[in-house]
Amino acid sequence: MLSFILPFIVLIVVVVFIHEFGHYYFAKRYGVGITDFSIGFGKEIFGWNDKSGTRWKICMIPLGGYVKFFGDRNVFSQADQEKIINKYSKEDQDKLFVLKPLYQRALIVVAGPLANFLLAIIIFFSIYTFVGKDFTSAVINEVQKDSPAMEAGLKNNDIIVSIDGNKVKSIMEVSKFIMMSTDEFVDFTVSRSNQNLTYKVKPDIVASEDNLGNKINKRMVGIKLGAYNNEINHVKLGPAKAIYYAIGEVYYVSASSLKYLGSMLKGTGDSSQLGGPIRIAKITGQVAEFGILPFLSMMAYISISLGLINLFPIPMLDGGHLMFYGFEKILGHPLSQKVQEGFFRIGMFLLLSLMFFTTFNDLKDLGLF
Repeated sequence: MLSFILPFIVLIVVVVFIHEFGHYYFAKRYGVGITDFSIGFGKEIFGWNDKSGTRWKICMIPLGGYVKFFGDRNVFSQADQEKIINKYSKEDQDKLFVLKPLYQRALIVVAGPLANFLLAIIIFFSIYTFVGKDFTSAVINEVQKDSPAMEAGLKNNDIIVSIDGNKVKSIMEVSKFIMMSTDEFVDFTVSRSNQNLTYKVKPDIVASEDNLGNKINKRMVGIKLGAYNNEINHVKLGPAKAIYYAIGEVYYVSASSLKYLGSMLKGTGDSSQLGGPIRIAKITGQVAEFGILPFLSMMAYISISLGLINLFPIPMLDGGHLMFYGFEKILGHPLSQKVQEGFFRIGMFLLLSLMFFTTFNDLKDLGLF
């Protein structure tokens, strides 16, 4: 159990710190006073004050964090500016977040998710630069009898060019693109006799286990892959190519995640694969046993997820605050405190519902339901 918990805590602390530091950096840049920079919630375990008076602290529950701005009852509330102006001196007003121009407030809020995307880009960039990236072309060595691939028309020695419009640059990407596909059919484009042919394959959904032994619903098409001409092509990339592929990976994961969530809202996606902190902790611990590189990759994917989720237009998340700023820009004034509080209640309900659902999936995954 300890082997799962420690890597999970390290991963969460790093990802959350980067997120909150994004808020902190731009807040300091625009002269906003910061009273607290917290990793975790609840009772403080330890902390210290810096020269500017900010309390840096680690708290009991390491499942998030926050940056608290000077004078804010609600960190991002804009509805009671008049009351705030009357309460503080001119010098203190200059440090108040709620009195900053709209574009500065928006940048401070969006900086958290952007910092998460930047962390993922840096991790992928470092891996591609110092360890390398696989570019081994994928060829079909065997099409299993009566499999979805055989029924669709795929054949031995077909070179896989793309899946669902995503160019296949290595063998490892084949399973990733199949797994991340949310449509009923997966589009395979293959090269056969110097011609590109496209086939629609309807995968079988099979209860299986991943490489770590976790239960998953796997999309199976019935092919065995090999390296084209038995040539393994694993290369270290220069800075320009490394940053290109790193940004591409962050974009692909973000777009695929949004597509997956969209499929669940339409009722076609597999909601049983959604996991919460328990499943993340379990997988993080398992991945950490394989070494630092898989662990760093896991950190990058979790960082992308945190950044993406925080951009959703749900009150209490960064995207919710950006939504309020959008209303403020259109209306010419902030929404009333009553309207904001109504939105926050809706946001709280949505987040608690999501937490309940993912925790239920986690416990079911552990065999407790």
